[in-house]
Amino acid sequence: MEKFYNELLENNKKWVVNMLDKDPQFFERLSHGQQPPILWIGCADSRVPANEIIGALPGEVFVHRNIANMVVHTDMNMLSVLDYAINVLKVSHVIVCGHYGCGGVQAAMTNKHIGLIDNWIRHIKDVYRFHQDELNAIGDEKTRFDRFVELNVKEQVLDLAKTSIIQNAWEKKQAIHIHGWVYDIHDGIIKDLMVSIKNNESLSQVYQLDL
Repeated sequence: MEKFYNELLENNKKWVVNMLDKDPQFFERLSHGQQPPILWIGCADSRVPANEIIGALPGEVFVHRNIANMVVHTDMNMLSVLDYAINVLKVSHVIVCGHYGCGGVQAAMTNKHIGLIDNWIRHIKDVYRFHQDELNAIGDEKTRFDRFVELNVKEQVLDLAKTSIIQNAWEKKQAIHIHGWVYDIHDGIIKDLMVSIKNNESLSQVYQLDL
């Protein structure tokens, strides 16, 4: 374990040398601040590194990650990241990216007791309840699992649009586009679910805040 830990520090030094070989001013520019065009809300799964899978450099993606890429309206961590990204960094795109084989989504399909995380997974179970007729009609378990992953992403996109942070930005004519993606760990390809929201007219009227 100590060897692995020390290797991390050595890998960092090698990475710095490699980056400087490519661009001697790279870290100098980074030190002046950040202005990423994208906020990424993704799963905490170690196999889905935001920057790497889209070929982005440090400074190009502002990232928030949690179990199953959830947008929970009472999660102050997520809301703080969202508020900073929208109102300070002025990002123009917010991407919710799930992934096939997501353990959190899979756990929400069962009645297993895991521990504290049960309380978080309950939010994912709510998504299943919203779409239970469609999901229960899918006989093949893997196909049902994959579809649940997709539906979960779509629900989180909608939940983003419902936040006062996003709706305030739209009211101020700030160009914010919200997208839903699913990453396939088996081949590395991202699937665009073609759910893109750029104003609150896509929401049910009850969610459209009177700003």
